[in-house]
Amino acid sequence: MSDANPAPESETPGSEPEDAERADLSEVDFEAFGPREMEKLGLEGWEAAFDPDSWITGEALIDRVERDLQRRIAYRDVFAVLERLDEGGPHLLAYSDEGYAVVYPDGSVEGSGTVLRDVKPSVALCSMDDYEVEEPPEEWELPGPEEVPEGTGDLGNKMLQVLAFGLGLSGLGMILASVFSGGAIGTRLIPFVLGGVFLLGSLFLFITVANARLSDRFRAVEYRDRLRAAHVDSAERPEFVPVEGGRLLPLEAVSERDDGE
Repeated sequence: MSDANPAPESETPGSEPEDAERADLSEVDFEAFGPREMEKLGLEGWEAAFDPDSWITGEALIDRVERDLQRRIAYRDVFAVLERLDEGGPHLLAYSDEGYAVVYPDGSVEGSGTVLRDVKPSVALCSMDDYEVEEPPEEWELPGPEEVPEGTGDLGNKMLQVLAFGLGLSGLGMILASVFSGGAIGTRLIPFVLGGVFLLGSLFLFITVANARLSDRFRAVEYRDRLRAAHVDSAERPEFVPVEGGRLLPLEAVSERDDGE
């Protein structure tokens, strides 16, 4: 028995599945992509997602990825120095003290280390037309090593110090009052014990403040060392970055250079 509602001959075969695939893609949250999203996308959605005709490529992709990475660097979601290399076609170079990533106009990414892991999601998202790239702030670069403060939370530390000093004075006063005041030993024991508790609390708060300041100082020193290792404050690049004289080295040259070292 023939179909009561046959499809018009003028329709392109497969046009309806393509529309369904695009609808599936619009419903998937690629920013929080996981197994549940993979199952929701389905085989047809995967094929549509990896259809070269549906990607943004070329200089438009490089522009989008550059803005997206600038925003993520500004919010410290990515620790990297970002450069644009236009010789031989637009490329993006991101590197840190631990690795690098090169973004090509066709959407491919090469590199190593944590930077490569951080850059890949931006490339995948920016290649999709539905993804809106937010504008980065004007000062998005990583700070210079000397611009990193010694620590944070000075107001909180000072408040804890004041509280600890007050507890210490109160505890000392209660102990002195219990020792030099008259009366039975039982009546003087309670303020003596409370004074000791206050002194212990004061000591604990002072130790907490000292530990917080020391931890902040260590973190600041470590952050400065990473910035220096990434050559944030100089025109040089780490030795493992595949760039010489402002030109991106081909993979063969990079392999030969690494073997020679």
